[in-house]
Amino acid sequence: MSGSVLYTVTDGVATITLNRPRVMNALDAEMIVRLREVCEQAERDRNVRVILLRGAGPAFLAGGDVAFFHANLARAPGMVIGLAGELHRAILALRRAMKPVVASVHGAAAGAGMSLAAASDFVMAAADTQFMMAYSRIGASPDGGSTFFLPRLIGYQRAMELLLLSEAVDAETMRGLGLVNRVVPAPELESETQKFVARLAVGPTIAYGETKALANRACDGLLEAQLEAEAQAFARCAGTRDFAEGVTAFVEKRKPVFKGE
Repeated sequence: MSGSVLYTVTDGVATITLNRPRVMNALDAEMIVRLREVCEQAERDRNVRVILLRGAGPAFLAGGDVAFFHANLARAPGMVIGLAGELHRAILALRRAMKPVVASVHGAAAGAGMSLAAASDFVMAAADTQFMMAYSRIGASPDGGSTFFLPRLIGYQRAMELLLLSEAVDAETMRGLGLVNRVVPAPELESETQKFVARLAVGPTIAYGETKALANRACDGLLEAQLEAEAQAFARCAGTRDFAEGVTAFVEKRKPVFKGE
């Protein structure tokens, strides 16, 4: 099937499949817009009782397409504002949706991949999944709500370790920290995920939605403000020499040399 993001609804389950497997589903402009569209569609659709996020190919989502940023360095700050806005509308749709959101994660969940996982209500991960924030490696600050969700999920100091150091963390460690609900052997991820979402799809959807809304109520108004702050911060970073060095080094497959400017 073609398309950078696929959307299907079967037996009450809306499956959103990130579908750029050749680049580990890295997000480019077209893909971000499409992701926002299908997340909002799943939120509105009364026939949808569960939303499932998954990735085609070897990874869930390896973050933003750094090559895309590198090719557009001259207009990166303005471009970031628009694209972050689209991504953040997708995040808000998932949080507003009066139905459970499940992320089925495998391979790699980096950058926006971790943000999508953190924004979900449940995360099921293959045992060999590697998680990484990654933004600091290209001289950028995070987006996708990760600076909102991670401190609340795992605590401030642990969140800062992930956010600033951008080190890879395995699935079992993430389960211990509180970002992942269940870890399963990689060959069993799809079948175990299907069992889990099928269970949710025949549950009391209205009660699930009300429960989710209550759990989110303490954060009303705060998430939107944080998403806007993330977009502005990323845009400021995108205008720096360190960001240009970070994305250039990534494309050239070398270690960046940051100057703090």
